[in-house]
Formats: sequence, structure tokens, C-alpha cells
Amino acid sequence: MKKSITKVIAVCLCAALTVSGIAYTSYAMNSDTDQTEKAQKTSVTDKDDNNTSSKDEMVYVFSQADGSVQKIIVSDWIKNVLNSRKLNDSTELSDIENVNGDESYAQKSDGSIVWDAQGNDIYYQGNIKKDLPVNMSVTYKLDGKTVSPSELLGKSGKVTIRYDYTNQQYEYKEINGNKEKIYVPFAVVTGVVLDNDVFTNVKVSGGKLVNDGSRTAVIGIALPGLQENLAVADDKFDIPDHVEITADAKKFELGMTITLATNQLFNELDAESFKSIDGLTGSMGELSGSMDKLLSGSSGLYDGLSDLLKSFGELSGGIDKLASGTGELKSGAGDLNTGASKLQAGASQLKDGLDTLVSNNDSLNGGAKQVFDTLLSSAGEQLTASGLKVPALTIDNYSETLNGVIASLDKSAVYEKALATVKAAVEEKRPFIEEQVSAVIKEQVTEKVTAAVREQVIEKVTQAVRDTVEEQVIKSAVNMDKDSYDKAIADGLIDKTTQAAIKTAIEQQMESEQISQTIQAQTDEQMSSQPVLDTIAAKTNEQMNSDSIKKTAEQNVEEQVQKAISENMSSDEVQSQLTAASEGAKSVISLKASLDSYNAFYLGLKSYTDGVSQVAAGAKELKAGTDELKAGTDKLCAGANELNTGILTLKQNIPAFANGITQLCDGAKQLSEGLSQFNKQGIQKLIDAVDGDINGLVTRLRATKEVSQSYKTFSCENKDISGQVKFIYRTEPIE
Repeated sequence: MKKSITKVIAVCLCAALTVSGIAYTSYAMNSDTDQTEKAQKTSVTDKDDNNTSSKDEMVYVFSQADGSVQKIIVSDWIKNVLNSRKLNDSTELSDIENVNGDESYAQKSDGSIVWDAQGNDIYYQGNIKKDLPVNMSVTYKLDGKTVSPSELLGKSGKVTIRYDYTNQQYEYKEINGNKEKIYVPFAVVTGVVLDNDVFTNVKVSGGKLVNDGSRTAVIGIALPGLQENLAVADDKFDIPDHVEITADAKKFELGMTITLATNQLFNELDAESFKSIDGLTGSMGELSGSMDKLLSGSSGLYDGLSDLLKSFGELSGGIDKLASGTGELKSGAGDLNTGASKLQAGASQLKDGLDTLVSNNDSLNGGAKQVFDTLLSSAGEQLTASGLKVPALTIDNYSETLNGVIASLDKSAVYEKALATVKAAVEEKRPFIEEQVSAVIKEQVTEKVTAAVREQVIEKVTQAVRDTVEEQVIKSAVNMDKDSYDKAIADGLIDKTTQAAIKTAIEQQMESEQISQTIQAQTDEQMSSQPVLDTIAAKTNEQMNSDSIKKTAEQNVEEQVQKAISENMSSDEVQSQLTAASEGAKSVISLKASLDSYNAFYLGLKSYTDGVSQVAAGAKELKAGTDELKAGTDKLCAGANELNTGILTLKQNIPAFANGITQLCDGAKQLSEGLSQFNKQGIQKLIDAVDGDINGLVTRLRATKEVSQSYKTFSCENKDISGQVKFIYRTEPIE
């Protein structure tokens, strides 16, 4: 019953939303609202500049692939029914632009505006920064693991795309004597077009699929907040608040997606007839009848889509020219960047190689741990098969557990004595281990501190040499010292030509090999001076005494101690002592020795991966230096590439978007079949879902309709304005 009701409501909403303008709004989103939606219908009454406005409003929400809002543009249509000279309006929009005429407006002191309509309809749009009534977030999973859109690009596996809608628009209404939060009943439809070469086995929760052999159009429906409004348990009547798409993907990529949110469906219900079961049934009948009328709008939708596709020709031609220009810009920037790239290549290759090693660290450590866990599991099975009862063996408890088993089998406690002896011997060497670990860490810290101090010394030496060069050049050119020269410039006594010549001479000397050698020599000299050496030593000691370095040293020391214990316990000397153990303990001792040996390898592997990470960090700093040298040409080249890529992507997506709209047209037939199912099954199943509490349902439906009718516009808070509003969300493609 629950699935049937959900299906009925989904089909009903999909039909209502489709007829209410999804085709036109999809095109408006794709062209970034350059062409304003003009198929909306509204009315305005104007008598001597004192009229009551009515408007249709379309809110375009441009989002990233995860649903994060980037920009909101609002398009409004005011219809001048009485051909009035002036039209009063209220809005919170900024950067208002008349998009279909030259009518101007004036701002009043209360913030409202008056359009000089001259008998015409007004079409305008603007920007707004305001919380949306319905927030949309999009999450992605690959083989059950949550990933970001960029991580998912190009991957293959089982993909889940989930659209979650959070209703934030509500009013408090009195329900059975209590004040309750009633949400504006938005119906949300998300449309996605999937390439069948990339996606197979496509499924959607609460939606429809249309497959033409090369593409699959997916339409999902949700009603966020309606479950709470009706106060119906979800195990009886599950009203969806999200859409989830699953598919098998090969080299994942995804075009943009379009989502429509509207409260028009509930605005059409006649709440006054919800006074009895018959009244409710009659209202459902009216709704079913209105859906039949809405079906006739599918042909109009198809005509609108056809006109929309025809207009793509002019847009495509303009983008072709723009793509040609950006291609030439990209080529020139690439040539300019080639020389600098050669200098950077060596450092980049070193960093990339080490990054590759580091990227495998987790896999390497994880694989080693998986092998260790497998060995421990096998060991536990062997002990159980021999009649010994032991808890599940883990990396942390296997040693203690097997020690207990050995002790229970070997009364002479040979193993315990050997272990105690090894531990005591290793503990005696702990100071030496601490000294060695500290020395290694100090060497690494000293290298970093020395590099930082050297940068500061180079900067000071270079400035001192520049001051000397400036004095010499100025003296030679105009026979003045620098202070006198600067004063002469301020007094206007030095002409621009002389100033430029002096500046050029200074820069030429600073770039000469002799000056570079002088700077290098003075830098080396200062780096060898006692004050600088003392500074390096002081900063090194300061870092060595920091909590983070101390913690790192303690962890490394403990790992080395445990490694030494494991290595000694698996040595020939210790093993020769254990051979004298009783026959009953030999197999367990051998088993633990094998695990100790692998534990030594495991700890050694962790030390290796930690070392790789440290070396990779150094390579990253090296590459950063070469990147700074190349920063200027990189920015130019990157900007040109990004512009060219964006234009080409726009060019490539135009036919794909047109195909997607064509697929939406194919869904009209599916929507019509859903309306029929709503008429036959919806009402009785809804009555069953609320356990016969029709009065309570009627009260909540009436409250829901009242809240829906009071929400008429997004761009202003004036509740006296009549009209309707729709929201269109577009997510960026992942490609």
C-alpha cells in the first residue's frame, strides 16, 4: 500500500510540474537567463497609480555539483491587464534589468518601486542573496563509499547519486488546539539525462525512467515536509523527501541536472470541500479531473521544446566564434609557458614520483594489516581445532593471549623467561634508542630551520647589495649620493629620461653574474657566522622542545622498542632456548614466533611509509620554489586553458542539452498513465494510511493549502502581492 500511494503522488506531481513550465525554465538555466521566461501568466490592476500587483516569478538557482549555491537570479513578469500607465511593485532584487522593453522605474522611500508601464507588461530580472525555502544537497557514493564529485570523475563501479531536499519555509497553524509547524508543500522534481555508454542498470526511487536506446532520462519526485504536515507514520504512508539514483558506471561523467520546486499543486485543491469523506473524495475527483486537463498541456510542452531547440542554432554559431578566439589565446599562452615549464619539470617529476609512493602508503599499510589479520584468524582457527579456547586474536592482543596459552602448556615458563629477558635487554637500550631517534628528528628539524634562516639572510644581503649598487650608479651618473638624488627627484630637478637610465643601470648590475656571486658569497659567509649558527641552534632547540616533536619522538621510540622485542624474540638465540619447551607448547610457540616475525615486518613497513611521507614533504617544498619562479606564466596559461576548456565544454553540451530536453518530452505519456492510477487508487489508499482519521487529515490538508496559498513570491515579503513562484535548480556537470 505504501509503495502504491507514493507512486500515485509522484506521478501526479510530475504531471503538474511538467505542465507548469519545466521546458522553458530548463532553457533559461542553460543560457544563464539571457533569454527571460515569457510563458508565465499573471494579472495587474492599476487605477490612477494605486493598483494591486500580481506577478509570476521564476527563481533560477545555479549550484555546484554537490548542490552548493553559487548564484540566484530571479525573473518576474507583471501583466498589465488594464493597460495602466503606472504599475506599483515590491521587490528585494538588486541590479534590476528590464529584459523586454525600455520601461523605467522609480524607487519610493519605503523601498517599493513604480514602473512607468505606459500600458505594457513588464518583464524584469535581478539578483538576490537570500535563504532558499528548499535547500538541495547532492551526495555521491562509489561502491558504497562516499566520494566527492571530482573523486568520482572517470571512475567505474556501482554509483549512487542522492538528492536530499530540506524544506525551510513554514508557518505555525492551530491543529486540534495546538500550534504546529506546517511547511509550504513544495513538490520537487529532479531530471537527469544519462548516457547509456556510461550508465547501465539504472534505477530511481520515487520516479520514472525513459530509455531511447542511447540515453536514459531519469525523473525523480519528492515532497519535503509533507510527511510532517500530514502527521502520518512513514511505515503506513512514506512520502519521499529525497531522490536516489543507482547505476553501474563506466568512466563516470555526468551532465548538468535540472530540479524544479513548486507549491502550485496544493494551490489548486478546494479545501472547503474537505468536510467529510464524500467531500474529500469529491476533492480528489476534482484533482483527478484537473490532471486530465493538465495532460492536454503536454502537446503545448512539446511545441515549446521544439521552438527552444530551434533557437540553439544562433547560440551555437556565436559560441563557435568564441571558441576559435580562445583557442588562439590558449596556443599563444602555451608557447610562452613552455620555457618556464622545462625549469620546473625536474622538480615536478621528483615530487610526482614521491607523491605516488605516498599515495600507496595507506594501501600498503592496509594490505599488510589485512594479511596480519588473516594470519591471526588462521592461528585462532588452529588453536580452536586443537581443543584450546582462546578469544579472537588481534594485532593488539595476540601476544598476550598466546603467552597465556604457552604458559598453560609449559610449566617451566621458558617462553615467559625468554620474553622477560628480551624485554629487559631492550629496555636497557631504550636510552640509546631515544638518543638515535632524537638525533634523526633533530637533523630533519635543523634542515628545515636552516633553509628558512637562509631565505631571510638572502633577502637582507640582496637588499644591502642593492643599496650599494644604487649609491654607485647614482654617483657615477649625476655625482650625487642617494639621499640628494631622491630629494632632487622630489624637487623636479631630475628628468624622467635620466631616472629611467639610472634605474635600468641598477637593474642590469643586480642581474649581473658578479653581483649574483657577491650575494652568494656574502650569504655563505653570514650563514657560517656564529650569530646565524646560534640562531639556527636556538630555533632548532625551540622546535625540539615543542609538544608535537616530543610526541612524535615518543611514538617513534615506542615503535622501535616493540620492533626490537619482536626481532629478538624471533632470533636464533631465543628460538634455541624455546626448543627445550615441552612438546605440548612447541606448536603454539612456533605459531607465535611466526606472528612475531610478521609483526616485526609490519612495524618496519610503517617506519618505511613514514619515511616516504617525510621525504615527499621535502620534495613538495622543492617544487614550491620552482613554482614561484614560474608563477607568472602559469597564471596566464592556466587562465587561457580554463577559458578555452569552458567555451569548448559549453559548445559540446549544447546538442547534449537539446537531446535531454527531447527526452523530457517523451515522459509526457508516462505522466498521463500516472494520472489515471491516481484517480483509481489514491483517495482510498490515503484514507487507509491515516487509519480512518479523515477529520484530522482534512484539518491538516486545509492548513497545508492555507500555508501554500500564502507563499506567493520569493523576492519580497509583501503578502498583499498575489501571484505564484517556481524554483529551478541547475547543478554543474561533472566532466
